[in-house]
Amino acid sequence: MNRIDQRFAALKQKNQAGFVAFITAGDPDEATSLALMKALPKAGVDIIELGMAFTDPMADGPAIQAADLRALASGITLAKTLNMVREFRKSDSTTPVVLMGYTNPVYRYGFEKFAKDAAQSGADGLIVVDLPPEEDEELRGPAKAAGLHVIRLATPTTDDKRLPVVLKDSGGFLYYVSITGITGAARPDEERVRKAIERIQKSTKLPVAVGFGVKDAESAAAIARTADAVVVGSAIVQQIAELVKKKMPRGQIVEKVSAFVEILTRATHGARGKVAA
Repeated sequence: MNRIDQRFAALKQKNQAGFVAFITAGDPDEATSLALMKALPKAGVDIIELGMAFTDPMADGPAIQAADLRALASGITLAKTLNMVREFRKSDSTTPVVLMGYTNPVYRYGFEKFAKDAAQSGADGLIVVDLPPEEDEELRGPAKAAGLHVIRLATPTTDDKRLPVVLKDSGGFLYYVSITGITGAARPDEERVRKAIERIQKSTKLPVAVGFGVKDAESAAAIARTADAVVVGSAIVQQIAELVKKKMPRGQIVEKVSAFVEILTRATHGARGKVAA
């Protein structure tokens, strides 16, 4: 069983929502981002989304766009990103890792080679934001053969006619984009998210992870009351950016980001059974 499936099964047994943390590989440099990646599970993170840096991340807001540029300036490549996963696996064999990014770098790498190398590095799933279901067979086939889940996104505009197309051949979990817009742009509306999750769950047994706009413990707990997992990216990346700006040493960056993430994971894990004020 894929690590993603195992993790969601364990969370279901504990009646907990999972916490998914996003960081960009190579931000602010390869060594620091690897240290952060290794620290995330200790802070309570259930699944790591590792961003594959790209010059034009069209679905992402300013925080992640800036992180991609910092990473690229530090010399990160897709090959080095996969090597980060290999290094991570030397000390962590259980935490699921999802590679998230855009089509262009993966296409240049070669879909079949990428799927094979990603699986061999220790990745468990792929999210390619701008590759629609109608066009992803060239990647989905090799990914499935390599044991990788291809994780798709649904949005507030994904209606009942479109949803089956998104769900077909999707694996791991469904990533529900809680707002109409870019990452980190606005706070999600808990009631609208709840209704959306209920509608989606009528069509699939896949866990539903909710991201885009979750910025703090309060919003994480609100979403965790109904979602199977909460995804936080921009808020974490912004923490990294602020610490880099202050010229914090690597150890302090890891320590402070881990402390911030731990607040979010505790709120997420403790949210079930609590009623919103």
